[in-house]
Amino acid sequence: MPENGSFANCCEAGGRAESPRWTGAGGARPSGAPRPPWVAPALSAVLVVTTAVDIVGNLLVILSVLGNRKLRNAGNLFLVSLAFADLAVALYPYPLSLVAIFHDGWALGEVHCKASAFVMGLSVVGSVFNITAIAVDRYCYVCRSVTYHRLCRRRHAAVYVGLVWLLTLLVLLPNFFVGSLEYDPRVYSCTFAQTASAGYTAAVVLVHFLLPVAVVCFCYLHIWVLVLRARRKVKAESKPRPWSSRVRSFLSMFVVFVIFAICWAPLNCIGLAVAIDPEEVAPRVPEGLFVSSYFLAYFNSCLNAIVYGLLNQNFRREYKRIISALWNPRRCLQNSSKGSQAEGPGSQPTPADSARAPVQADNLPPDAQPGNALRK
Repeated sequence: MPENGSFANCCEAGGRAESPRWTGAGGARPSGAPRPPWVAPALSAVLVVTTAVDIVGNLLVILSVLGNRKLRNAGNLFLVSLAFADLAVALYPYPLSLVAIFHDGWALGEVHCKASAFVMGLSVVGSVFNITAIAVDRYCYVCRSVTYHRLCRRRHAAVYVGLVWLLTLLVLLPNFFVGSLEYDPRVYSCTFAQTASAGYTAAVVLVHFLLPVAVVCFCYLHIWVLVLRARRKVKAESKPRPWSSRVRSFLSMFVVFVIFAICWAPLNCIGLAVAIDPEEVAPRVPEGLFVSSYFLAYFNSCLNAIVYGLLNQNFRREYKRIISALWNPRRCLQNSSKGSQAEGPGSQPTPADSARAPVQADNLPPDAQPGNALRK
């Protein structure tokens, strides 16, 4: 299928068409119009900030779950998996995009272009699938509690995380047959080319965005209905109580989903419009709109860790502890040694406590699971 002007390959100064996927001369845009001088510094600043916050924030999430016994449970394995997905883009594709901005074109060769585009897709699709898995996990915990405790032990959760990444790989494999991993000079990145195949682009939007959003909306809608019913029952029987930490923990994961939908909706809407009629729609997409939507999607990878820290007290406490340990390791070692001497055998959590359902799903009013309350 011929590429349209908005998504076409770059050209060298002499006019000979050159594949932009791995040539250093791919800095000129297909339109031929000069890019405003402020664009490259602005995109560089966005990438630098996103990369720094992404690395620090997601490492804090991983270390928090591994270091805190309250957070080290079956459900939070999905959070660690999501953190690794967000971390992947900050460690490879983003730095390569910064190099492309510096050289005003791709100068790192075909292998790095293909690999960075694949890692980008791996991170993006892996993120949305993990967010979907988290929503399903919370739904089962709140609305199907008996089934949840039977089917979502820690060893089961590890299998489910593996299935999420296997499905992610299966979704990405067609890219190599369609030839849709290309360098786009508008965003200085090797990425998914929306005009490579109209059918595949539509399938990507469906599988990567529309279907997961529908599943997540279904899960959270049912959870919210159950939460509100349970709270109404509690208010009718006793004094009103403020939202518990369990409700706020569930809320944090809902906010993660909402932010993801907001950040990715513009780019997926553009992709769906291009898939309907590539030759007609693609040239009409304003470059500023495409670049803004692309970097808004980039920015999403660094936001999840911030949401955890703002809305989840356990993560916020762990962030402070880790940062304090890095800032003053000697004092941290002294405190930990004193704490270990002070703790007795009775202070250790029981196996039943360690095996409880995820902290993030720590749903709802503390007196009962809402499903049980409703069934009564």
